[in-house]
Amino acid sequence: MLGLVAMGLAVLVIANDFTALSVALPAMQAAFDADITTVQWVINGYTLVFGVLIVTGGRLADMFGRRRIFFIGSAIFAVFSLIGGFAPNVATLLIARALMGVGGAMMWPATLGMTYAILPPSKAGLAGGLILGVAGFGNAIGPLIGGVLTDTIGWRWIFFLNLPVAAFAYLVTLKVVAADPGTTSDRRIDYAGINVLTIALVALLLALDEGTDRGWTNPLILGLFALTAIGLAAFGFVERAAGDKALVPGDVLGNRTFVAACLTVLMMSAIFFSALLFLPQFMSRVLHYNAMQSGLGLLPMMGVFALTSFISGPLYEKLGSKLIISLGAAFLIVGIYLLSRVSATTTYEGLILGLVVLGIGVGLFYSSITTAAITALDPSRAGLAGGIVYMFQIAGGSIGLGLNTALVVTAETLTEGIHRAFLFDAIVAVCGLVISALFIGGPVDRTSRKALRHHHRAHAP
Repeated sequence: MLGLVAMGLAVLVIANDFTALSVALPAMQAAFDADITTVQWVINGYTLVFGVLIVTGGRLADMFGRRRIFFIGSAIFAVFSLIGGFAPNVATLLIARALMGVGGAMMWPATLGMTYAILPPSKAGLAGGLILGVAGFGNAIGPLIGGVLTDTIGWRWIFFLNLPVAAFAYLVTLKVVAADPGTTSDRRIDYAGINVLTIALVALLLALDEGTDRGWTNPLILGLFALTAIGLAAFGFVERAAGDKALVPGDVLGNRTFVAACLTVLMMSAIFFSALLFLPQFMSRVLHYNAMQSGLGLLPMMGVFALTSFISGPLYEKLGSKLIISLGAAFLIVGIYLLSRVSATTTYEGLILGLVVLGIGVGLFYSSITTAAITALDPSRAGLAGGIVYMFQIAGGSIGLGLNTALVVTAETLTEGIHRAFLFDAIVAVCGLVISALFIGGPVDRTSRKALRHHHRAHAP
């Protein structure tokens, strides 16, 4: 139990950091007399480095031991949180945030691997639910914590808050989580694979980030997309030549269930990321909410997401991967469709049903798809598998945001743009649902489903 608490705290500090600083950007801009485009890289830089290096972090965790990589990553995260808190200028702050992304990219897959290792295989669904539930809780309370700290003792305390939480997780892990040796047979690092994949992902994320400002036909953006395509193609050749030391080994790429899970995540992730970006804009510009009210407005989605993630583990064990993942995907599709019906006359009350349905979908889908992907591979690949799945989540969200932003900015009004973007997300997500239904898990276990119905009837009030 202590080990699970430590893993939960590690996930909490990473997830909180994705959202807590978003409400502090105006205060940082004023403190350093910087423009908003520069300060925005406090968020973008962390996400970019995290997304690019998470696969490498997962591979290192499996090779050298998850606990060891977790300790190194948490130390990096804590040290640069301290430097970020004391940053005398915006350049120091941005460098500190980027290096915090390095620490987070080592911590996340190592934490996933240790959580699945702590629990027996029969409780794999519980592990996925715990991790994604805590992540959802961290994402949900991030803006609230960030807003309170910024308005009271200052935005620098958002960084300082990481230190005691990371220290406690470090000490508990040291005491109660057994060291794992990692893969002792071959610890050669695939530097060529790391470099090629990093170049490809950096080019892709930069193109998606800058494309909305510069235009998708800008020569720089087209060049970045071309570099991405060349890099990904080269990565395939490099990995085949690397053999056993490959960053992404052949048994991972050749696993049909794992590949299907990654493609499903890629297609579904635009929904969650787009909701997080455009719903607060709707609340701000149409409902005239302030920043804190817009953050609170997402609580029906984020709170339900966290709660559903915690119960998705037992449901996964009862119903199996195919049914629970399909249910989660279906809720995501219905939720984003309901939210796509916004108009200039929509009130906040008109959003609540869509927010709740979407939250259920996020909670059911992400924890279950992560468990299905990780358990499809050998346990020695758990860290790498977790890193790859999360990379596809970030990539899907980034690509989806780029496409959604193009749809929104070309529309006559914000509400019309949100309608088009969310409807597009729902259509793409249907493709993800089809892939998951066809290729993830075996036939639905009717016996388990019947047992679940009897269980609910026996405990009904």
